[in-house]
Formats: sequence, C-alpha cells, structure tokens
Amino acid sequence: MICVADLETMDRAALVAAWSELFGTPAPRAMSRVFLRQFLAFEVQCRQQGGLPKGVKIALEARPPRKDVSATPALKAGGRLIREWNGVTHVVDVTGTGFVWKGETWRSLSAIAREITGAHWSGPRFFGLNGKQGS
Repeated sequence: MICVADLETMDRAALVAAWSELFGTPAPRAMSRVFLRQFLAFEVQCRQQGGLPKGVKIALEARPPRKDVSATPALKAGGRLIREWNGVTHVVDVTGTGFVWKGETWRSLSAIAREITGAHWSGPRFFGLNGKQGS
C-alpha cells in the first residue's frame, strides 16, 4: 500500500505508477506532478479512513432530483471533477441534483467555473469535458 509520506519524494514516473496501482487506469497525461501528489494523497487517506463519512454520503444521496439542473449528459451521479486553477485544486462532485463544490450545491458547472475564475467560462470546457480545457 502506498504511504502518503512517500508521495512527497516520488518523481512523476513513480506518481504515475502509484496512480495505476490505486486506480487500475493510466494517470491523466496533462495532470501536473503537484496535482498527482495531492490527488493520490487524498485517495490514500480516504481509503485508509474508510471513504467519505457516512453523513456526507447520505446527504449527497438524499437530495431530491431537480428538473432545472443543467448537468452534462456524460456525467453521472457519484462522479468527481477535479481542476487545478492558479495553484488551487478544486473538487466538484456530481450528484443527481447538480454539482457539489465547497459543500454547496450548484446547478451548473459554468456557475462554478465563473466563481473560481471570476470570468465567464463554459463549465464543461473549464473542467475539460469537451476535450478543450482552459488554461
């Protein structure tokens, strides 16, 4: 099992190997070494602690569906979007009612992208869902 403390000394190749070991898939090519390290540390800690707290899981699953949610069709409840912006990692969880970012439910990815950047963005583009991720 990978140890969080070991991640700090790993080079990119070792981090990519650790990703493959944890997730059974290749690491995303465009992911920075810093971001790989942070994501892997979160996942290792989450697995060691038994996953998300039960209350968080219940809260995410209990929200009633909303008809006005503009979720991207390719996204399914339980999915997670991760985007690094100006050195800050942003994690967005996909639910049946929209998107959860910083503990708050949002109806659209574009609103979250606008909040993160301070500028108008296409949410799917900002999060790299259409093959063109913003810089």
